[in-house]
Amino acid sequence: MTTGTTGRSRVYATRAAAGALAALIVLSGCSSKAKDDESDKGNASGVKTGEGISGKTITLGVLTDMTGVYATLGKSVTQAQQLYVKQLNADGGVCGYKVDLAIRDHGYDPQKAVAGYTELEPKVLGFAQFIGSPFVAAVKKRIDGQDKGLVLPQAWSNSLLGSPYIRVIGSTYDVETINAIDFLMKEKGVKKGDKIGHVYFEGDYGESALAGAKHMAKESGLKIVEQKIKPTDNDMTAQVAALKKAGVKGIVISAGPRQAASLVGVAAAGGFGVPVIGNNSAFAPQLLATQAGPALEKNYYVASPALPIGGDTPAAKKLVKDYQAAYPKDSLDNGVVAGWTAASVFGEALKTACKSKDLTREGVDKALLTLNDVDTGFGIPQNFSDPAAPSSKQSVILRPDKSAVGGTKVVRRPEAASVAESYTPAG
Repeated sequence: MTTGTTGRSRVYATRAAAGALAALIVLSGCSSKAKDDESDKGNASGVKTGEGISGKTITLGVLTDMTGVYATLGKSVTQAQQLYVKQLNADGGVCGYKVDLAIRDHGYDPQKAVAGYTELEPKVLGFAQFIGSPFVAAVKKRIDGQDKGLVLPQAWSNSLLGSPYIRVIGSTYDVETINAIDFLMKEKGVKKGDKIGHVYFEGDYGESALAGAKHMAKESGLKIVEQKIKPTDNDMTAQVAALKKAGVKGIVISAGPRQAASLVGVAAAGGFGVPVIGNNSAFAPQLLATQAGPALEKNYYVASPALPIGGDTPAAKKLVKDYQAAYPKDSLDNGVVAGWTAASVFGEALKTACKSKDLTREGVDKALLTLNDVDTGFGIPQNFSDPAAPSSKQSVILRPDKSAVGGTKVVRRPEAASVAESYTPAG
């Protein structure tokens, strides 16, 4: 989702957290849900309903981070979705129902994330937001095996592909990284035989991006110089020194905004002027107000699954106007785009299911499969007909610019590298 934020520096996939998460999943999985069989419920107009619909309200779940490492992203995504729902309800809702959001803040804590899912799942039709690849992956078996409610996560790991219920919006990190390296080769002088550095988080995010980097290197005659880091590693001095010594001609960073700012700033201070490009999670506009701001504007690029909030489309301009009117004290960032896009996709699935008179989870899941050209107004149509594939293989390349709305400007329009087009992500 492009989609960056500040402070993504705490561990989100440590072994200890993973162990605690696994234990919690086992416990929650063992407590079988005594669900009423609601599959035969319906309303007077003949629309079939089930979980998440009560009275005249459709409830969707939101599992967000308002207080943890992704707090800025979570706030933007959630407020954009609240705005979408408000406008949808003002237009009559869906099938005569109003839509409501049940919001839980997990603070990017594994136990709270799973507990939040366990609490909300029986009460909601599906989830319009679920921040955190590790947490979504942790409940994937439950979603696929018994719950079967649609989940649109703010996460782009290729490990989430293949589920008919968990649907990644936009290019996954591996595809995005292929497009990022394609940009370095086409426009920044990297050529066959060169070395490129890859600084990446351990865990789903970084490993997914690394898979794309390795595939692109193999297809393009490049050599990857790896630098694996932890989310707690904020000072990139050692990584810059290693990559400079290796003689890399460009760098990809698949980490958080803080790590990207450190890497670019340290490289600039040492006169190491190779181009650096990050995945969509590796930038937040708030960084432009820090000491690293000038270096980021000069030599940093970001691959994104959509045009930025400051894009030149009518939909982007309207969203900026509406969001600023609704939240005048809050800044704009690409989390707004991610939230609005996910809510819009869920909304389209609901409207399509309404036409089929089936607003059960099964009906909404089937409806999404028929959506093969969803245009939310941010430059890249989305195709949800194949659960094993990301909804798009295109990426937009952005450049930080403090004078631009949302802090980035477009330097390459939506495009998929030829290598990305022929690549099959390993879900």
